[in-house]
Amino acid sequence: MIFLLQDQNLIFTGALLLMFMIALLEGVMTLIGVGISDLLDNVLPDFNVDVPDTGLSGGMTKLLGWLRFGEVPALILLVTFLVGFGATGLLIQMLMESFFGYLLPGGLLAVGVLFLALPQVRFVGNIMRRFAVGDESEAVERNSFIGRVAIITIGRAEAGSPAEARFSDEYGTTHYVMVEPDESEIFNQGDKVLLVEELGAHFRVTRPSSIHLMENN
Repeated sequence: MIFLLQDQNLIFTGALLLMFMIALLEGVMTLIGVGISDLLDNVLPDFNVDVPDTGLSGGMTKLLGWLRFGEVPALILLVTFLVGFGATGLLIQMLMESFFGYLLPGGLLAVGVLFLALPQVRFVGNIMRRFAVGDESEAVERNSFIGRVAIITIGRAEAGSPAEARFSDEYGTTHYVMVEPDESEIFNQGDKVLLVEELGAHFRVTRPSSIHLMENN
């Protein structure tokens, strides 16, 4: 505890503590039917990774796409980042104290640890994405999603606020995608939607007709 609460380690200890608080809160809110994951996905802005851009906005878009944002629930990526950031920072400090007898300044070390934590987030994102969409290439898989009927599983889908949806392909593989309707439509958890257009990290959806429902059954 003394090691964890030293000034140089507080930023890393705080990251792990925040992760535990999120996990506890997610468990409590899930019991009452509301998860943090859907709230987080709704609060975060919509980044379209296929739109060319420059400057800070373009860099952020590319970074989020690299981290599999939009393909994996944002809560999983956030928790992975907090664990990777906190554990990596504390491990480096532990090694520094063991071999050299002192700790590095927390703020200075945090900059380096940030760049070490991001590849860990991508690694976990890739694993989680494979569970969701299988081992086929992303381009082929995502193009084949058009015309599928999915069910909103997390969040409320409305213009500017994507939600998570689930569907199964002809092989029985379950896929999770982020979906967003036009301004005139709103879909809640449990609603069925038709995927009509790929928009980078998410899909444009509309209300399916009875014909679409029959074709996907």
